[in-house]
Amino acid sequence: MIKTPPRRGVVLFACMLATFMAAIEVTIVSTAMPTIIADLGGFSLLGWVFAAYLLTQAITIPIYGRLTDLYGRKRMFYTGTLIFLLGSVLCGFAPDMLWLILFRALQGIGGGAITPIAFTLIADVYSPSERPRMQGYLSSVWGVSAIVGPLMGAFIVSHFHWALVFWVNVPIGFAAMFLLWRYFPENVESRSHALDLAGAGWLSVAVASLLLALLQSDILGWWVIPLLALALGSALMLRRQERRTPEPLFPLSLWQSRIIVAGNIGGLSIGAAMMGIAAFLPTFVQGVMGRTPLEAGVTLAMMSIGWPIASTLSGRVMMLTSYRTTALFGCLLLMAGSLILLLQQPGNSLAWGRAAALLVGAGMGMTNTTFLVSVQNEAPPEMRGIATASTLFTRILGSALGTAILGATLNINLHLRLPQEKDPVQALMSLVSRTDMAPERLSLLTEQVAISMHWVFMAAAAISVLTVFATWLLPARHKPIDGAGKPACCDEQ
Repeated sequence: MIKTPPRRGVVLFACMLATFMAAIEVTIVSTAMPTIIADLGGFSLLGWVFAAYLLTQAITIPIYGRLTDLYGRKRMFYTGTLIFLLGSVLCGFAPDMLWLILFRALQGIGGGAITPIAFTLIADVYSPSERPRMQGYLSSVWGVSAIVGPLMGAFIVSHFHWALVFWVNVPIGFAAMFLLWRYFPENVESRSHALDLAGAGWLSVAVASLLLALLQSDILGWWVIPLLALALGSALMLRRQERRTPEPLFPLSLWQSRIIVAGNIGGLSIGAAMMGIAAFLPTFVQGVMGRTPLEAGVTLAMMSIGWPIASTLSGRVMMLTSYRTTALFGCLLLMAGSLILLLQQPGNSLAWGRAAALLVGAGMGMTNTTFLVSVQNEAPPEMRGIATASTLFTRILGSALGTAILGATLNINLHLRLPQEKDPVQALMSLVSRTDMAPERLSLLTEQVAISMHWVFMAAAAISVLTVFATWLLPARHKPIDGAGKPACCDEQ
């Protein structure tokens, strides 16, 4: 229980700081990686610098979510943030790429706590009717960080040692911890708990196996099949464990709510649909259209502009209409953006692509905030942490699943249309290869890769239909309403 009403504005600012720190982690490191590789070597391990962080973060998000319900928000936030900052400091001292990957995995172990607990803290200190607006502000940090992160990374590697891209987290993290220590008074009831260690173990195996199979399928080949079998078997064992343990990692009562089920299905589908823009639009702009990396980056940045605007507006729309109407409007934006990408042709301007990115970003911001707020308002306070974490967890799984599905769609189309070409996309992306290519071959590759990419965008639009299904699971006319006039800051923890 929160002992006294906290300084809510300061708590919100602290959570925004923490979320910003976690959100820029991928974008700022991506910008610095060419410089890091030039210093440390190990280009063949580049993908693991990001996969190691994503893997450990995905595994620990639901674990932290449950622990924060059992042991308190602040304790788990401090624990996760300190581990994250330790990993950040060590990354700056990495002597080679293998050590950098190891320290990135340590970062991810701590990073799994930061975002879900930040969103949970906001739900604790604001009432149900206030949460849509405040969670919109917090969600908008992701859009802002997607723009600031690359710029900050480029500035750092241009003027300082690359280690600073990791060390910049330290003052931000300690500032967030200090503000929560000072302005978020929390009194957690002291009692023993039966930790679900077996459930955490089965979850770790299931998630690690699934993400490895999805993200490394092109390298693993047929080894993907035993990994998927291991993921399925571990998931079944996790389900069995959760049915018999006294304090399960995923309380089964959560899944009896249509709203919470809808939020998790929505997180999975919007995470998958988003990859049509995030992973493949820059490739289309550079490879098919022959534009510069800067032009591709500006096009993708439109998604980061649409996200915070829609996240902020979604709170007002929820209060005027309902969860279902707001989420449905976001779904329509998501599908419209994916379909508009079909209008982007090799010889066109970038207008269609940028309009599509803006709409997809707006759809992401509106649906993500709506599902999150509806889940938090539905979950009882003693389960709010794991309920919040589950929506973020499924979004990460959705991103990995979307990358695998859309990547397979592209590869199948390329194999059918250009069977004689080993890697046509790479040939178009390379400036040297593109310049030396005969005009007839360049025209053929451009045309066939464009058609194949259009199939990817259609697949992304089809995936977004699943978000509509999640939306219709939400009860009609439900909206954020305070209960019994009791502010959320007085809820039992």
